[in-house]
Amino acid sequence: MTSSHPSRATDLRARLERHWPTAEALLRRLYGDAPALGDWLAGVRDTVSQAALDRPAALAERDARRLVEPDWFQRPDQLGYCFYVDRFAGTLPGVQRRLGYLADLGVTYLHPLPLLAMQPGDNDGGFAVADYRSVEPRLGRTEDLAALAEAAHAAGMSLCLDVVCNHTARDHAWARAARSGDPHYRAYYHVLDSADAVATYEATLGQVFPKTAPGNFTPEPSLARDGGQAWVWTTFYPYQWDLNYANPAVFQEMLEVLLHLANQGVDIFRLDSTPFLWKAPGTSCRGLPQTHWVVRAWRALLAIAAPGVLLKGEAIVDPDDVVSFFGRDEASGLPAANECHLAYNNGMMTALWLAQATGDADPAHALLDRLAGRPRQAAWITYVRCHDDIIWDALATLIPHEALHRVSAFYAGALPGSYALGAAFQADGGGAPSTNGMAASLVGLRPGGRPGEPDTDAALARLLQLYQVTLALDGLPVLYMGDEVALTNAPLSSLPAGEGRWLHRPDMDWDRAAGRDDDATAAGAFHTALRRLIKARAGLPALHGAEPAQPLAGLPAGVLGFRRTGSRPLLCLANLTGQTVTISLPAASGRDAVAEGPIDPAALPLGPWQARWIEVSA
Repeated sequence: MTSSHPSRATDLRARLERHWPTAEALLRRLYGDAPALGDWLAGVRDTVSQAALDRPAALAERDARRLVEPDWFQRPDQLGYCFYVDRFAGTLPGVQRRLGYLADLGVTYLHPLPLLAMQPGDNDGGFAVADYRSVEPRLGRTEDLAALAEAAHAAGMSLCLDVVCNHTARDHAWARAARSGDPHYRAYYHVLDSADAVATYEATLGQVFPKTAPGNFTPEPSLARDGGQAWVWTTFYPYQWDLNYANPAVFQEMLEVLLHLANQGVDIFRLDSTPFLWKAPGTSCRGLPQTHWVVRAWRALLAIAAPGVLLKGEAIVDPDDVVSFFGRDEASGLPAANECHLAYNNGMMTALWLAQATGDADPAHALLDRLAGRPRQAAWITYVRCHDDIIWDALATLIPHEALHRVSAFYAGALPGSYALGAAFQADGGGAPSTNGMAASLVGLRPGGRPGEPDTDAALARLLQLYQVTLALDGLPVLYMGDEVALTNAPLSSLPAGEGRWLHRPDMDWDRAAGRDDDATAAGAFHTALRRLIKARAGLPALHGAEPAQPLAGLPAGVLGFRRTGSRPLLCLANLTGQTVTISLPAASGRDAVAEGPIDPAALPLGPWQARWIEVSA
């Protein structure tokens, strides 16, 4: 290892002294039985150290700034934006040309969905990666990714990138080598040699896509040995082969991918399908202890090589289990910020949609209590919609089975009185079908609807309420592409066969976005109102993400409310009904933080589907 910067070498030694013992202990726990473990550990240490010394100076300086401002991602001026590159701007250079549009909205966190080289044909929207070190050619070149990162940084934005760490495409070079008979690469995957072994595992496993890709294993004759049979583990689709993290070579390969991309300027890694990384017979193979050790080891090693980089866990599981992906102190068992810096607050997103459909705020209030154990140095990703379906069964420990089925039917437009324009997806083992659809369509916005029409006004109010509540929760809020102009569902004729999630993956409508200042249109009216909320949020200290949202008691039925603490405490209140309600607040004085005017705490009106942010005396 060499460095032309003595101070960088000194900093590296300090980080090694601080973080390497943690990483080594975790790796010994994971791979203690591996042959030549000492040599392998020395190789990992050298790899991480060299990546630190090779880190571009601008990125090293960015690390240094973030180390002295470790709460940067929790601050109320942070705002994310998530999109598919091709559907938003065609290519990575196209995205770069749209940064001004995003900056005007207030975006500080840029999340293009999978853009690494993907398998031709079926590729699960890019989540079947064929090469972790190359950009998908139709989206651009590797140099374009580095250029986008540099331009985003100059515009005050961080760059988040998906790393599909649970599986590769069947066409990945590792999988091709395995299919050609190379035993080294065959061991990169979970391969079973008998139907009985498959059945033993399947007995305790759930299914992600029970209709379009049932089961968790796919026959793969090319992997068979000595004339036998072979099944490869495929949690998602048959062309996505699960990696075997019990093999230390796999851990190191993925570590090197993270280090490479970090040095291209990536600030945050979304670890796709985080709970699935480790497999063990007789278990659900979701969120096992070894999975947490793998992620914690990555975090410790990145803290050596690229200390300003964050990990974001994509864990769509029970709310209590999601909190565990932030980390735990092993001595006390209490939450500790030693794993993912960020995790998706899928539970609250789902609970908010349920609340609007039912008018019942109690599940959301209960969930706020359950999620309050998050470490204060970590943050939720809060959101209204994303590229995936809304999975109602994520609330199965809170909500009765029958109620989840009713909500699913409501958003599919299958219940009397439903305004929603969504579609049911699929569920595992009799669970409630998930929901597909853009947020604007799920709240009932019809294409061509205009402000002043009762149905349009109600739909826009519901959409704004969802975003106003989400922006007030503790965490880093992320907008989904097109929501800022109330973009509706993709045309049914554009959907691929058997993949209903493309309903909420439309092309960005740039003509619609061009009219975002015209309040006579649904797009303009919503954009104006949302932009006002974003601007107000940035100036509210109580919306810093460190302290959790605290549910308010004693509210009327149909009103959701929580408190955010700070030098100027703030209440978020949301009327989940179509009728005006008036509430009384336990405060001597108050101020509407968006309208910037005083309110009467003894008689605060909330219009149909209205949310309000109220600053109160401490």
